Amino acid sequence: MNDPESKIHPRSRRSLALLTAIGLLLVAALLALGTWQVKRLFWKLDLIARVEARIHATPAPAPPRGDWPKANAAGDEYRRVVVRGRFLNDKETLVYAATELGAGYWVMTPLGLADGTTVLVNRGFVPTAKRAPATRPLGQLSGETEVIGLMRVTEPGGSLLQANRPAEERWYSRDVVAIAAARGLANVAPYFIDADATPNPGGLPVGGLTRVIFANNHLFYAITWYALAAMVFAMLVLLWRPGRPERPGG
Repeated sequence: MNDPESKIHPRSRRSLALLTAIGLLLVAALLALGTWQVKRLFWKLDLIARVEARIHATPAPAPPRGDWPKANAAGDEYRRVVVRGRFLNDKETLVYAATELGAGYWVMTPLGLADGTTVLVNRGFVPTAKRAPATRPLGQLSGETEVIGLMRVTEPGGSLLQANRPAEERWYSRDVVAIAAARGLANVAPYFIDADATPNPGGLPVGGLTRVIFANNHLFYAITWYALAAMVFAMLVLLWRPGRPERPGG
């Protein structure tokens, strides 16, 4: 009986076995990557659903001081909250922003609460020409004010390309701890609040510009990894197909 594989030179057989082992390891790795992306897909879909529920929920009181240690991104970010207090307009901080309205600044203003604590509020966007408080006096609210918005976690350090420079009043991220230190604030919540789109007197700052967007390419990545695994496996099948011609010089 003629066995096609019996004609394969031993050295070629060893090479074939080595290629097969490497190919199977590669297939296993690609399948693992695809499965990981599937898990990430379901995690991302669950995250999107939870955030959607939060941003459309009835506003709840912002976490009080006793709950600050438990505040975190997974459980609290984008929660719709409400706080009441008085704005400390003389301690506002301008943080560089690029928005759908153009380039300008976020107006970060401390809100003093009745219990003696403070919450930083991102009151919204102002264009560069209106960065000085004197150019938007109507928006400098006084007296007790209610703020409804989305709870956000601090953004330490700066942006991807720029570090915050408090000594120069150059801010590229909403770093709660650094802003509080620069303004001499105490008992400050470890989060800040993005104010909603309720119009401010004079039209500035413009709130409600929070972008709640989550990239979700996990299905595409999963299909890609699984397709590559199938291609590698198909190549292995071809290597072992009956009647495969012997390599020259094998």
